[in-house]
Formats: sequence, C-alpha cells, structure tokens
Amino acid sequence: MQEYQTWLRLGSFLGVLLLMLVWEAGLPRRPVPVGNWRRRWINLVLVACNSLLVRLLVPVAAGGVALMAAQQGWGLFNWLELPQLPATVLAIVVLDLAIYAQHVVFHHVPVLWRLHRVHHTDLALDATTGLRFHPLEILLSLLYKMLVVWLLGAPLLAVVVFEILLNAMAVFNHANICLPVRLDSLLRVLIVTPDMHRVHHSVIKAETNSNYGFNLSCWDRLFHTYTAQPRDGHLGMTIGLLEYRDPRRLSLLGLLRQPFVPAGR
Repeated sequence: MQEYQTWLRLGSFLGVLLLMLVWEAGLPRRPVPVGNWRRRWINLVLVACNSLLVRLLVPVAAGGVALMAAQQGWGLFNWLELPQLPATVLAIVVLDLAIYAQHVVFHHVPVLWRLHRVHHTDLALDATTGLRFHPLEILLSLLYKMLVVWLLGAPLLAVVVFEILLNAMAVFNHANICLPVRLDSLLRVLIVTPDMHRVHHSVIKAETNSNYGFNLSCWDRLFHTYTAQPRDGHLGMTIGLLEYRDPRRLSLLGLLRQPFVPAGR
C-alpha cells in the first residue's frame, strides 16, 4: 500500500478533476465568467507549487505517520487493539470531523483567516477553486492531519482512503456542475454537494460562515452551521469576498502576498 499510495492519490485526483472539467464545460450550473482561463491557470499553478513545497518540506506526510504509529504501537486504536476494518472506518469518520473543525477554526481565528481567505477570494467557483490554498495553510493542514493520525493510531489504509476522498470531494463540491434538484437533495443527506458548498463561497458573511463540511454533510447539521440555500439563489448569488473584487489583485504573486497585506490595500 505504501509504495502505491502516491499513484493511487494522483490517479484518482486527476481522474476526478478531468471529469469535473468536462462536466462543467458541458453542463455548467452558473454562467462561465470572462477571464475564466486566467483564474483557472492561477489555481492550477498554485496547487502545483503547493505539492512541490510539501514534498520538499514534509516528505513523511500522514501516511508515514500511520506506518510509524503501527510499528511503534502509538495512538488510541493501537492501544485498544481494534481490528483493521472498524479502525479504518472510525479513522475516516474522525478525520472527516477533524477537517470540519479545522475549517471552522480557520474562519474564526484572524491570523488563520488571513491564510484561508486566499481560497475565498476566487471570483468564480469551479473545480479548480478546490485546489486554491495558500502554501502556509496547506503546510499547517498537513501537520494537523499528521497529529490527528498519530493520536488515533489510524491505519495506513484509512489515511490513503481519506486522502483520496479529501482531494476528490474538494474538486467535486467546488465544481460548477448542474445536478438535478431531487438528486442533490438525496445526496446531501450523506455528502456535501456542489450546491450545498457553493453557499459557503457567498459574499454574505452569514453564508460564508456556514456549510464548512467537505465530505460528510452531517457535521454542519449537527453543529448548527448548515444553510440550505443562498439568499440570492444559486444564479443570483455573488461569489468571493467584498474586499477582493479587483482581478488585478488576484494574480499568483498577489495570492501569495495576500495574508501579509491588509485587505484594504
């Protein structure tokens, strides 16, 4: 599993991304804005830079921590000697909750919001928006996941499956795709759909601070952060942040500098 996990993650990520890009081109939920290729290109270059940075600075990553935890007997599941299947399922669910909690914290702690707002400054929403994160946020998120994996003693299989889900669902629920209303209603009983997550990218602050989930939709309902529909409708809502409406400020260099520059400048 260890030797194949990189290819499994990369293959599933590229497959889902290509599928969503084709779907967006054929059946978009919202009109495609002018200058769409420029912002898409910036998002793709940003994720490439982030991937390279993570490889250079944190070569072990969460999968390596899972292996060490199993070898050394670290973590809750190893202490309890849970069998592989229940430990894997529980680890995936707890990791999902952990990422939900991380997302909430990044919205409400000012210094972390300065990093996370890079994601929210996209003026449109599509599959590439799910890849648009500041490198420092990516590094903090990775270290946080490694800590959770170590505390749980999560099996390697759980970590690999979770990472595949994390990448695939981030692309899926940011995608500008049209799902039938009935299908969306059925899916969001269990998972976060594009219509559900789109609310989170509204300029309206109450909507921005809702629908934090990325995979399981239950956390937003359980912790009362769920908003069913945007106030202005999916076609009428404005995407992004009010203080970042000028595309000239949203270049690749501008995004990298953004956490260190006051929003008004």
